[in-house]
Amino acid sequence: MSPVFAHLPATPPAALPQMAIVQKSKPAPHGWTSHVVRSGDTVADIAVRYGTSNGVIVQKNHLRGGGHMLRVGQRLAVPRTAKQAAAAAAKARAARAAAAKRRAAEIRRTTYTVRSGDTLGAIAAKRGVSLASLLKRNRLKATSMIHVGQKLRIPGGTSAPAKSSARRSAPAKAYVTTGYRVRSGDTLGVIAQRAKMPLGTLLKLNHLSMRSVIHPGQVLRVKASKAAAARAAAKASRQRYTVRSGDTLSAIAARLGTTQAALLKANRLRNPNSLQVGQRLAVPARAAAKAKATGRFSSNTFEGRSYPSAVVSAANKNRAHLRRVGVPSRAQTRQMIINTARRHGVDPRLALAVSYQESGWNQSQVSVANAIGAMQVIPSSGQWASEMVGRRLNLLNTQDNITAGVVILRSLTRSAKNVDQAIAGYYQGLYSVQKNGMYADTKRYVANIKAHRARM
Repeated sequence: MSPVFAHLPATPPAALPQMAIVQKSKPAPHGWTSHVVRSGDTVADIAVRYGTSNGVIVQKNHLRGGGHMLRVGQRLAVPRTAKQAAAAAAKARAARAAAAKRRAAEIRRTTYTVRSGDTLGAIAAKRGVSLASLLKRNRLKATSMIHVGQKLRIPGGTSAPAKSSARRSAPAKAYVTTGYRVRSGDTLGVIAQRAKMPLGTLLKLNHLSMRSVIHPGQVLRVKASKAAAARAAAKASRQRYTVRSGDTLSAIAARLGTTQAALLKANRLRNPNSLQVGQRLAVPARAAAKAKATGRFSSNTFEGRSYPSAVVSAANKNRAHLRRVGVPSRAQTRQMIINTARRHGVDPRLALAVSYQESGWNQSQVSVANAIGAMQVIPSSGQWASEMVGRRLNLLNTQDNITAGVVILRSLTRSAKNVDQAIAGYYQGLYSVQKNGMYADTKRYVANIKAHRARM
């Protein structure tokens, strides 16, 4: 007997047609699935497992010899059981529901319904797209009107928030900026498009958010045009000179190999005697090139004297410290100088004049020679002043700095032959003045102090 029919009882051939009729009366299959033949499988076993007949499996899979030559790993088509059919139907329903959900989400991502208070710029920022792409996708202009309920198509289908858009924008420092005065009807989005810059960058440059309100006449920082950027780059490339203690315009001109008239014109100055310590002067291009070639702008050189890198480094640290901690205003410093001078028996007008010439009453000033603060006292002179007052003075402290400068002035006025020599001693050193006389720059310094004193 063939193994295919091993499960059937022995019956006479005449009974076989009746058996076939019984097999045909089985329920129709719930679709088809596959079965991978394993070791020991027979067609009969597989038929029983899937609730079908041998003949159905043989016929469906076109098996020869009644299917008794099955191979391990062979894949057969077999009817699904009711349980398998139900599971497949459930899976299909879930797949259709997921697809419908994705389509709905895609529609939500790629369209936006305008709400009350919306602007085109706000919508672009909310959906993380550029205003230009939003306008192009909807065939709109920056000045186009939108209304509540209007459907807009969102390019790219992204739903990233405005904050992410701002982060992806080019950093504000990448732009040369200029001022833009807000006009009636302007929105942040319109201004960003007009300036050809991302809305996120416009917000960042001006410390704004999408909820910020702008008004006509307000000035915003925007990306400069190519021409304005070129002018700014040319301006930035110009060499600058920082006015220092004892400087005069004629002395600066001589030092830089130019003329006083050229400096006046380059800086739009009218009065050559109106310089202040710390003021930055634009140097004419030809003079700047010459000064650069000769090293007159060296970071460790002042008044023709070069200072060790340790001194320059200490000066840089002290300057950074004062900028970090903050200092009193010029008006407050001025009053502190008056009070301290009176307390130590020094002419307040002289102390004011010296401090004005040295720093412009600005405690944050530190020279390349590490002369510190409002009175521009170097550390060695600060030690001398500390010995005179009987306590250690901190030159980074405004009051201590003023005290140091005032007691040094008191000592100089008592030791010098006259006021001019005392003033010169503050700048050049009294011993040097008495031994060598006043240098040319010292004479200018004395003249400036006396002029300032007369105006105090």
